[in-house]
Amino acid sequence: MEAVINGVPGVAVSLDAPEHFSGILDYSTAAVSARKVVEILIKHPFGIDILLNINVPYLSENELKGFRPTRQGMRIYRDELIRREDPRGKPYFWIGGDAPTGVDEIGTDFGDLKAGYVSISPIQLDMTAYKVLEDIKGWEWPVK
Repeated sequence: MEAVINGVPGVAVSLDAPEHFSGILDYSTAAVSARKVVEILIKHPFGIDILLNINVPYLSENELKGFRPTRQGMRIYRDELIRREDPRGKPYFWIGGDAPTGVDEIGTDFGDLKAGYVSISPIQLDMTAYKVLEDIKGWEWPVK
């Protein structure tokens, strides 16, 4: 998002590596996938207010099912707030819990990623709910 904040088109690439993997991660599929996406972006540039979020499944290049433009999916967080004390006895809070999961809905970044596709989601900073904004403009609001 820092690129978008600074007026530069941005691309973020994430590898959906296994959570408890202890070996050396293989980024080759993510690297090849990112290169392919950037080659397409050179032909079809997008606005500076957009970040292209690329999520790559942890599969070999031959196992990939393809590339899909997606929307952001629903994430499920199971966070917990853990109270701890530092060496001086001062309290602090650690956000812990299980890794987030998501809803495996086709057409979303999470669903298509889990189905074996590279997910490509254009995202932006403006999170305004424009439909609701238009609705509430018609409500009676106090003058002061």
